[in-house]
Amino acid sequence: MRARELDGSISKVPAVTLGFWIIKILATTLGETAGDTLSMTLNWGYLASTAVFATILILFVSLQIAARRLRPFLYWGTIIASTTAGTTMADYATRSLGIGYFGGSVLLLCCVMASLAIWRRALGSIAVETVHEPRAEIYYWITITFSQTLGTALGDWTADTGGLGYIGAALIFTAVLGILLGLYKWTLADRVPLFWAAFILTRPLGAAVGDFLDKPVATGGLDFSRPVASAVLAVAIIFCIILFSRGAAIRDR
Repeated sequence: MRARELDGSISKVPAVTLGFWIIKILATTLGETAGDTLSMTLNWGYLASTAVFATILILFVSLQIAARRLRPFLYWGTIIASTTAGTTMADYATRSLGIGYFGGSVLLLCCVMASLAIWRRALGSIAVETVHEPRAEIYYWITITFSQTLGTALGDWTADTGGLGYIGAALIFTAVLGILLGLYKWTLADRVPLFWAAFILTRPLGAAVGDFLDKPVATGGLDFSRPVASAVLAVAIIFCIILFSRGAAIRDR
């Protein structure tokens, strides 16, 4: 996962390859199971869990900004921190505050769009290749966190309110991602909006898969242990980071 160069600077975001999306989906699934582990299995509740994960996220973002180059484990650790924080924040907003999945999804979509608009107005580009200096990184991680939180609300809304169940919701988001892939491969559509659309939509896909793994059988899940599922997903992510990083290193020789 080689960082791309732009105007002599090195982007601190991995190259957007197939490996990137595989790890992203695994990370978002882990975010769902890990977030539910703290808030539900350990019964910390959504607010306390959000405080814990938000603190971890701020620490990881600070380390990511301080780093001078792309460090894959640090980058993906920050992504996981954002998606676990997004899980509990979305659950707190839609359930504890009572605004519901629709209200939460609309509010968070507005936050994502506002973040992208402010970022573009301030720096002139929202392309991930430009993320190599602190201001761009701050905008990037704010947008990422909003998108992860939005994705959680969308996934829950589709699976629960839409009556599709977890597998049905996962298939819907997979189909939409397939359409985006088709637009990327066979049209001249702007790559930047396609990236952000795909980034947002991989989160509800992960949310639906995570819920399918750990929710009770009576509600359409497999009732796997959340901590065990989280551990297995973490190992899979570590394996993929090592595998794809080695592949990129070989190509760069």
